[in-house]
Amino acid sequence: MTSAASPPQPGGPGPIDAELARLVGGEHPDPHRVLGPHSDGKGVTVVRGYRPDAAAMNLLLDDGESRPMAQVHPRGVFAVELAVAEAPAYRLEVSYPHGGTFVVDDPYRFWPTIGELDLHLMGEGRHEQLWRMLGATRRTHQEVTGVSFAVWAPSARSVRVVGDFNGWDGRLHPMRSLGSSGVWELFVPGIEPGTRYKYEILTQEGHLRVKADPLAFATEEPPGTSSVVTESRHQWGDDEWLEQRRTTDPLHRPLSVYEVHLGSWRRVPEEGDRPLTYRELATELVDYVAEQGFTHVQMLPVSEHPYSPSWGYQVSSYFAPTARFGTPDDFRALVDAFHARGIGVIVDWVPAHFPKDDWALARFDGTALYEHADP
Repeated sequence: MTSAASPPQPGGPGPIDAELARLVGGEHPDPHRVLGPHSDGKGVTVVRGYRPDAAAMNLLLDDGESRPMAQVHPRGVFAVELAVAEAPAYRLEVSYPHGGTFVVDDPYRFWPTIGELDLHLMGEGRHEQLWRMLGATRRTHQEVTGVSFAVWAPSARSVRVVGDFNGWDGRLHPMRSLGSSGVWELFVPGIEPGTRYKYEILTQEGHLRVKADPLAFATEEPPGTSSVVTESRHQWGDDEWLEQRRTTDPLHRPLSVYEVHLGSWRRVPEEGDRPLTYRELATELVDYVAEQGFTHVQMLPVSEHPYSPSWGYQVSSYFAPTARFGTPDDFRALVDAFHARGIGVIVDWVPAHFPKDDWALARFDGTALYEHADP
């Protein structure tokens, strides 16, 4: 719960009006300061919900009680007072003018999923597991399963997450800025693996830029450009190989490396000359490399990239294997298959440059965040 700066009111004039105006205008850096449950410290809690264009909203409590909410802003903000010091778990029942009623969990009733230590280490440039902090992470938070979205956009005026789950309408899920860290965060309940998403970033100049997630673990297959929520189900079977690597000095063993571009190594002419999938490569390529006696395979870049005829050196998602050949778990299966045959895997990872595509890293938050301002 957060404490309001003044006793919150479901409606009427007051300090909350300016906050609501910034919220519905898409420029509030901390929507949780307005939405969700807010206690006045005197045994009363106000719950506010926001669904643009909604005609009515009810608060559904876990005990089955339904409480009607009053409209406090004509663009879809509703509120209700509860005679409790701390709001119980609840959901929102939202009705629209032309029919249709939906029950949704409220993203603005949840605490941040990122702690002060993570923000401190990131600010110092010493965080060694940013992939656990940023990006789209499936997790159970406050006993609810969903996805925590987090992105670094320090110069943005506001950031929203958009995707399949909200009809790509950024008004529905504005994110909160976590202090001076430059990180924007939002936990959205109920999102499943396979959901496509991006970030909608409002720059200081007032331009909206819709960007893929720099730390996405999965993407949709090109020419699609969305990031994809993923959750691994792969069961690794390479314990023996890892132990052998740990106990063996590579400087005293012969080394021979087979360099390969996965997309052109072998194709399927009967099916439009398509490339092999990761799963097919786990049989055909692994057999070939083993039969030729190589100790290692080196893959030309497999990170996601927009231009299919290329070798993959213009990367758009550094932590997502390209979806052209399958899923991240399919890629894990390929690595596992190499290890099962005693073959090490080297991946050509290219952080030195990236394409200028507007949906990728270029001028990510309206500034040269990831590139030199004047190369």
